[in-house]
Amino acid sequence: MDRLKQTDWYPALLAELGSDYFDRVQEFLDEVYADNRVFPEREAVFRAFELTSLAQTRVVILGQDPYHGEGQADGLSFSVPAGIKAPPSLRNIFKELEADLGVRQETDLSDWARSGVLLLNTVLTVAAGQANSHQGRIWESLTDAVISLVGRKTEVAVFILWGKSAQRKKSLIGPGHGVLEAVHPSPLSAYRGFFGSRPFSKTNEYLVDPIDWLGGKS
Repeated sequence: MDRLKQTDWYPALLAELGSDYFDRVQEFLDEVYADNRVFPEREAVFRAFELTSLAQTRVVILGQDPYHGEGQADGLSFSVPAGIKAPPSLRNIFKELEADLGVRQETDLSDWARSGVLLLNTVLTVAAGQANSHQGRIWESLTDAVISLVGRKTEVAVFILWGKSAQRKKSLIGPGHGVLEAVHPSPLSAYRGFFGSRPFSKTNEYLVDPIDWLGGKS
């Protein structure tokens, strides 16, 4: 929690949710990390907010919950640490990135985060090996507030909503922002409209200051 408090998100979220909510978050974290294997590592729970400030956020890519396999979750939606094999959905994101912009990317997406892309899961923790295990426990109030805060910014932001779970958050986004919707990049659905959707180039068409999707790569 101390890491979140050092960001510009915290005062804005405190105004939205109140201190009692954050007391409950602290209690939840103490409980689940005390006796269970939980991902990401506790120090990375709020990493998305550390790498992408509210002021800096120009794009939101919305995921569901962290990867529940050992060593995969790094606190950023869809991302895994460098050196970890990309899961299938992430591999499909990279295929579309290369088809769209000719950019090759591997695993860790922290360069996107530092460029103004908030890589936000709607649920910030998960029990090892148990997908969606922390859904409905504590996190949705916080992440809904995050979406609303970005959606109320006067500068245009782009929200990338892949799959029905992400698209259900569309009502939280205020007017004047870009919203890009497609099926989820999972192998079960990617060929039904994710491939060919060109989310990266379309995002930059909305923005005065485009995202550097290359992240220093060529």
